[in-house]
Parts: sequence; structure tokens; C-alpha cells
Amino acid sequence: MSALKEQFTKTLVPGLKSELKLSNIHEVPTVTTVTVNVGLGKGLADAKYYDVVEQTLERITGQKPLKTLARKSIANFKVREGMVVGMKVTLHGKRMWDFLEKLVAVTFPRVRDFRGISESVVDQAGNMNLGFSEHIAFPEIRSDEIEMIHGLQVNVTTTARTREEGLALFRALGFPFKSHTK
Repeated sequence: MSALKEQFTKTLVPGLKSELKLSNIHEVPTVTTVTVNVGLGKGLADAKYYDVVEQTLERITGQKPLKTLARKSIANFKVREGMVVGMKVTLHGKRMWDFLEKLVAVTFPRVRDFRGISESVVDQAGNMNLGFSEHIAFPEIRSDEIEMIHGLQVNVTTTARTREEGLALFRALGFPFKSHTK
């Protein structure tokens, strides 16, 4: 079992239960899925860009990415229906917990000029959406092997019902939010 998952079930669940004033441990919010995706906007015409993004996602997550296809043709963006416009990986179970642990403990400290996450990244349903402008913050990416730099999006889906529950869950998991000191 992942160290974060073990810590969550043994110590964080009882703490969250009392903090959120819940009557049952099954009401305590938990993480259900993590989705990592990359839009191929600027590299639609470049076949090498596809390969770089695919290899990056595979290294970061340990899974082969799924290609997302355009549903409609949009002439202004030079996109045709059925064209690959992005790649994504959905993580569950052990890989998800390992990824979250790595994200909090290793990736955030490696982000240049990192001062914490804004609370605005948590939506009204308690889910988190983070954007990285450079994929090089992840430890699996070696700086001497980089061919192209691209951004990626990390979406963390939870069972939280409100924004406050989601924020409490992410704080308990160790996500570094900005402090509100003025």
C-alpha cells in the first residue's frame, strides 16, 4: 500500500471526520481518480510532438496515454473531425495514490518560483484542477533528454460534496496552499 494511502486511512480519515463533523467514516471525502492530460494545440502538425507528449505522459504516470479525438471540424483552428487533439491518462488505485504522493512531496518543490497553490484551483464540487506550464517539474523527466517543453493539466476528482470539504481533504493530504497572511 502507498504510504499516503496508508496515512490517509489510519490518521487522516478520523481527523477529517471530526473536523467536518461527519457521523460516519464513509462520508469522509476521498480521492477517486486523477487525470493527467495534454492538449496538442501548437503541435497538431508536428508528428514528433505527438511522440514527445506520449513518452512524457507514459514516464510520469506509468501508463500508456489515450488519444483524444476532435468531435467536430473547426476550420479556423485547422482541426478536422477525428483528428488527435490531446492525450490523457486516468489513474486509479495504487498508481493514483503513488502519483499524488509524488506530486506533493517531489513535484511541487521542483516548480520554479513556487509559492503555494491558490485555493481557486478547487471548484465548487471539491475537485482540483492544476495546470503546469512546463512538464520538467516531474522527477521522471531528465533535463538532458528534453526535446520540447510542453504544459500539462492534472485533475483530481474527489467524493467531496462542497468546496470546503475538498479544501479540507487536500490540506490533510499535504497539498501546499498559499497562506492568507496579509
